[in-house]
Formats: sequence, structure tokens, C-alpha cells
Amino acid sequence: MGMKTDEADHPYGRSVARLIEEFNRLPGIGKKSAERLANHILACSAADANALADAIRDVKTSVKRCSICFNLTEDEVCGLCSNDRRDPQVVCVVEQPRDVVALESSGAFTGRYHVLGGRIAPLEGIGPENLTINQLVKRVRRDGVKELVMATNPTLEGDGTALFITNLLENDDVRITRLARGIASGSVLEFANREMLADALRGRQSF
Repeated sequence: MGMKTDEADHPYGRSVARLIEEFNRLPGIGKKSAERLANHILACSAADANALADAIRDVKTSVKRCSICFNLTEDEVCGLCSNDRRDPQVVCVVEQPRDVVALESSGAFTGRYHVLGGRIAPLEGIGPENLTINQLVKRVRRDGVKELVMATNPTLEGDGTALFITNLLENDDVRITRLARGIASGSVLEFANREMLADALRGRQSF
């Protein structure tokens, strides 16, 4: 949780205190890092600071979810879904858009993706209805998907989400595989290296 600052009493003044507090709310940014970032903004030119502000504003107004796979895109359909060279009958199911980036870096997957938007986590109030699971099931049946590669994170919630989807599709003619356990249980895809991800994709097995 970000620090709470009494802006009126802050030695830098009200506006800088607010900037530090906003930076501190970002994941992985502590108080010292927030202060360094704020000081960088103060030291850089107005043009550079405005460019950063414009980039943040633009990404919030132009980026949306792909209408097919729910990855991030500036178009109605993302580049991966519109690429005719990728196999539409093999779909890799991931939790977040950053997982697509991680898997693509391996260069080992030539199918398409489906981004769930998270994982089932009852203790956090996240159920199947909060994810794109229904859209995935419809996609499998509508597009004749032949294989689903379960690439949810190898955690209790990730495995539970994959099992839930598998049960929904148990009577459908679709092969369900999972990444080989070259990825350690409890780890997160975005932190796995390219070789590990490539081996996991090539060694996927029935779920």
C-alpha cells in the first residue's frame, strides 16, 4: 500500500508530495524509489515531463481489449488474432496480457491466445464470472478450436482455474494440454526466461 503523506507539511510542498504519493502507489515502488522518480520529473525538461504525461494519457484512451482474445490492442482485433500465419485452432490460455508477451519471447508458439483477465480466487472475490471464461468456451465451440494450451500460472489458483475450464469443456472435442512443469510450481510466467518457456511449450502435456 502506498504511503500517506501530510501534503501541507511535506518539505517539498503540496504538489511534489502528491506526485511522490502517486508514484508510491505503483507496484514495486517504495518510498525512496517514489522520491527518486519525483526528483527526476522535477529535474527533467518540461517537454520530457509532458511527453510522459501524454504517453500515460494516450495509453488510457487508445488501448482496449481485443474483441477475440482480450489481449491489449489499439484496434478492434489485435495483431496476433489477425495474423493469418498463426494457427487459430490452437489457443494458449493465459491469465494476463503480460503472459502473452512472456510466451511470445520464447518464439516457440505459433497458435493464438486467450487472456482470462486473472484467475479464479474466491478469497479475493474473483469468480469465473469475473473472467473471460464464458467467452473462451464460446470461442472454442464457434471456431472449432482443436487444442487449448493451459498456460495459467503454476499456482494453486492458476491450476484451479485451468481445471475449472477443463471441466466445462469435458464433453467438447478439444484437446486440453498444459505447459510442461519446466516452470516451477508457485512461479509467475513473466519472470521465466526464454529457454524455460520454450521448453515448457514444446513439452506440453494432456491436462
